[in-house]
Amino acid sequence: ETCQLVTVVEVISGTLDITNKCIYFVSDPQDKDFIPWYPIDFKIQHSQLREIHPRRYNMSHTAMEMFLVDRSNHFINFTSKKSLHRIFSCILQLDAPNLIKGSLTQKPAKLVQSLGLTQKWVKREITNLDYIMQLNTISGRTYNDLNQYPIFPWILRDYSSDTLDLSKPEVFRDLSKPMGIQNPDLEEGIALKYEEFEDPVMGKFHYGTHYSNATTVMHYLVRLEPFTSLQIKLQCGMFDHPDRQFFSIPNAWRITYLGSDVKELIPEFFCLPDFLRNINGYDLGVTQSKIVVGDVILPKWASSPEDFIRQHREALESEFVSAHLNEWIDLIFGYKQTGPEAEKAMNVFNKYSYQENINLDNIEDPMQLRETEAIITNFGQTPTRLFNEKHPSRAAPDPSLKSYRGYSSAFSGKRAIVNLFEHMQVMYKGDDHRAQRRDDLMANVVECVCCVCMHVCACVCACVCVCVCVCVCPQVLPNDPIVFIGSPSVQSRALIVSGNPESLVTVSQRGLLGTHGWLPFSNGKQRSFTFHPDTSDRSKCPCLGGPFDKDLHISSHLFALSSNNKLLLSAGHWDNSFRTYSLEKNKMVARTTHHTAVVTCMAVDRLGTEDLLITGSKDTTCVIWKFSKHDPPSRPQQTLYGHDAEVLCVDISSELDLAISGAKNGTCLVHTIRSGQLVHKLRPKKSCEIRHVAVSSTGVMVVYSVGLQSTAAAAVVPCLHLYSINGRLLEEKSLNVPLSTIVVEDKWIITGSEKGFLSFVDLFSLNRQVQLSLTAPICSFFMVRDHQSKVCTHLLVGLKDGKIAILYPKDSIQAPP
Repeated sequence: ETCQLVTVVEVISGTLDITNKCIYFVSDPQDKDFIPWYPIDFKIQHSQLREIHPRRYNMSHTAMEMFLVDRSNHFINFTSKKSLHRIFSCILQLDAPNLIKGSLTQKPAKLVQSLGLTQKWVKREITNLDYIMQLNTISGRTYNDLNQYPIFPWILRDYSSDTLDLSKPEVFRDLSKPMGIQNPDLEEGIALKYEEFEDPVMGKFHYGTHYSNATTVMHYLVRLEPFTSLQIKLQCGMFDHPDRQFFSIPNAWRITYLGSDVKELIPEFFCLPDFLRNINGYDLGVTQSKIVVGDVILPKWASSPEDFIRQHREALESEFVSAHLNEWIDLIFGYKQTGPEAEKAMNVFNKYSYQENINLDNIEDPMQLRETEAIITNFGQTPTRLFNEKHPSRAAPDPSLKSYRGYSSAFSGKRAIVNLFEHMQVMYKGDDHRAQRRDDLMANVVECVCCVCMHVCACVCACVCVCVCVCVCPQVLPNDPIVFIGSPSVQSRALIVSGNPESLVTVSQRGLLGTHGWLPFSNGKQRSFTFHPDTSDRSKCPCLGGPFDKDLHISSHLFALSSNNKLLLSAGHWDNSFRTYSLEKNKMVARTTHHTAVVTCMAVDRLGTEDLLITGSKDTTCVIWKFSKHDPPSRPQQTLYGHDAEVLCVDISSELDLAISGAKNGTCLVHTIRSGQLVHKLRPKKSCEIRHVAVSSTGVMVVYSVGLQSTAAAAVVPCLHLYSINGRLLEEKSLNVPLSTIVVEDKWIITGSEKGFLSFVDLFSLNRQVQLSLTAPICSFFMVRDHQSKVCTHLLVGLKDGKIAILYPKDSIQAPP
């Protein structure tokens, strides 16, 4: 079918072809050079399709947007509705195993119901940000069309205080009212204008502008390409007047509050600090108040763009916003969008912003058609209506999280789900007796070394957390460190229905493999977990076959576990291979050789929906592999280049399309997963090597460096470095004690040292909040998440003496009903 590929920069004519294996877009020859840096033509395998949503383009229902498994998307507009329907019919007949076909066949309002999104939000199973983004997507908002860009609300009105106190309702915007009447003094005038004035073309409306259009997006993002070039093009070859530029967040709110504007926000205000910096040094002019327009002026309570984004995101997830967000949804996506309720709420805009008022197919006059399209383009488009009734409010929070119903099994009834991090934060943040409480915590951490593994005791005192040490295998030789711990990230039906223990996998430094029974809850009164140690005889205990390279330090970097606990992968072998072990068959099922030197590290994608593996090697390359939950990796997806020294550590995130690797010469490289493109080269310090890298779910990258093993580099102390997803150094802190392992979870960095110190470090400031002293040097970590609530409940710590320390909040211990 003849069609157009709609991008944020250009609309490119071409043809969409569907075969029995792939979908192809081929651009017309004259359009191939529109965007030199953008790969216009593309091929999509059917297995890559995830969702396809019908879309409007210039208010005509002739478009669709394809979302792929790898998070990329394509916006395609067709010449007519008939062409679109033919394409839909073809796609529905495809063998596309990952395609959610309901997104094609259901109307947006029905799709929201069938997906249960509102119920998930009401029950607090998804965040406010996720819910708003989902509603935007289903209602037709897209990053590919500036006229239909995603809409987010202004949520604060306090931009002048030195600190932001989210416990005060007065710091928040009134979410029940449109932006045009946030100032109560304006309501009477706007109501009077609506009653007495009716434009012969635009009809009756409360506001002469719209809360979202292409100009709004370019206004906010003018400091970033391609929006810089788009604004210059819009303004006939120059930037907009400095006084009209977005140069100050407090000023933007002031203008809106005074009634001069009705703009809402865009998603970047909650996730992208870079748009607040003039990183390209553009000359944006000087205002009449003699303010040089450079970096955006922040509220007093924000010390940096990153700090603003962090606090703004916290405000979005605050209890006040959670309690009132439904009122804003009623205005933008709900029953107050149009009709009598919109009139009562003073929420009526230009009639051409509503899809029910426009049908371009019925306009025969070419002049009138162009005028109508120009109005649509310049003014803005109201999202598709998703709710015809009042949106339900969010459920009140349960402060202890104990209202969460556990698995229907022998452990049925109400089970305490306590967030390990939140519990610590409440106990230590802002406490005048912080030092005393830390001492109390350390004094009550106990070691329970049992002669027989089946008898694990726990001393539970009046402290916040409990630490229990369990012997993993009585036949293991003394001082055989536990260098790897893993458990499923996807819960099996067996656990959910019957309460049968899942497998907890451990690997010792000598290569001994242990498979233990594990549950993150218990019906006992003494601890909040169930642990059945592997009692196999040592002579029959599985051992990872083949010797490890003699020059390698055996650590957690050399092992990885599939999300369903079926496959264990190991690296560091002398023959340059990495090996796959079936834990069900208790044997090696594959030996994969691709690197030309020893594989020194590997990691799996912990947070994404795909099973991706990344390996690093002495040959200076990294390779990305895709594998199923039952079959070992066979073919590399991407080879990453750029290092000129041995790669020591890697991490990967498909959600962020990011792979990070650290080398022995102190360089750290960041590549994209899909294209394998090198996007950042980080060099924390001279004369150092990178020992650990990790990326958080929000895109913050943590790098740990140490001095090279030489006299000349002895002065280089161990150091933690914090980088943004775009490679900006945010923080760095020198350490007194070298670290042996690191894990990043939520807003915390958990570090373990060779001296047995377990520390909880704030992800944004690198300030240590809690430090515990365990009984032996720390070798490995594993964070246990509750599979339904996604709460971190237990920390498993592998120790050098062959035991596992299990840390959990005391409040999670609860007797069965």
